[in-house]
Amino acid sequence: MEIPFSATAKCEVRAVIRFLNAKEVKPIEIHRQLKEVYGESCMDIKNVRKWCRQFAAGRTDVHDKERSGRPSISDETVAKVEQTMREDRRITVDDLCISVPEVSGSSIHRILTEKLQYRKVCAKWVPRMLTEDHQRQRVESSREFLRRYADEKDNFSDSIVTGDETWAFHFTPETKQQSRQWLHSSSPKPRKFKQSPSAGKVMATGFWDRKGVLLVDFMPSGTTINADRYCETLKKLRRAIQNRRRGMLSKGVSILHDNAHPHVARTTVTLLQQFGWDIITHPPYSPDLAPSDYHLFPKLKEHLAGTRFSNDDEVKDEVQRFLNDMAASWYDMGIQKLLQRLQKCIDRNGNYVEK
Repeated sequence: MEIPFSATAKCEVRAVIRFLNAKEVKPIEIHRQLKEVYGESCMDIKNVRKWCRQFAAGRTDVHDKERSGRPSISDETVAKVEQTMREDRRITVDDLCISVPEVSGSSIHRILTEKLQYRKVCAKWVPRMLTEDHQRQRVESSREFLRRYADEKDNFSDSIVTGDETWAFHFTPETKQQSRQWLHSSSPKPRKFKQSPSAGKVMATGFWDRKGVLLVDFMPSGTTINADRYCETLKKLRRAIQNRRRGMLSKGVSILHDNAHPHVARTTVTLLQQFGWDIITHPPYSPDLAPSDYHLFPKLKEHLAGTRFSNDDEVKDEVQRFLNDMAASWYDMGIQKLLQRLQKCIDRNGNYVEK
């Protein structure tokens, strides 16, 4: 009768090996008899030979030896692990085991994480390697904005109109984060197949303030955005402000957009001066300080992800509907976040703000 090996204590099997080894039965025959009784999952031949050698050498105990805590690690070993790691920050624990063979992989991991307080992290993508001049401009523009807010408070916030362009695709794949779901420990792990955005897409330009969306303008298919086209959009924006925000034009508009060429072209600047609008200084290469980039567009693309649209008109309708349905408090939050980000930018000496 075959006895399930999983139900058998290790010491019982070792006792059998000790008995047969004392009768001078060869390890290969011991292994054969163990399989005959306990099945294919019993102890392998390598361990049978190991225990035969130990019993032949005089061992009588079939139980594991008790361990008193973790093995001690010398300061010299810790220093060697740290020095090797510092020479190559991307080195793996397996490679460290080769360079520092006197300790196990688990001990090396414990040295790195517990004793040396290191953790391995991935590099974060940033839009650009900022120069000292870029960082200085980011700090100066942030201080300028915050000084004005300190003087004018809500009057300044009420005057801010911000906007930018983005692509809206006929199909945008869901992100890995969006596909997360609750599963039981016994449930099979779901799979997610790699997908790419569709070729069909629409260029959308959105402008908004703390009270809500002001204008959503779409580029005609087959055209490219330039200063003249952007000026036409700004004229539409002015009419939208006149209709949606009574009194705002007379109180003053402060426009915040990035440094894309159509936004800073002479034609655009001249038109904004004719409007009498104040242009808020926006530092170069700073999407982390552009409200549309860190607040509006991520939420819009999250909403569109996973839905397939048949044509441009369906995409336009959904973009328009989503932006119009968002509450005023959500738009106000996006402007308030800017104040926090500008302060973080100053605190980080002009480096990128992650959150």
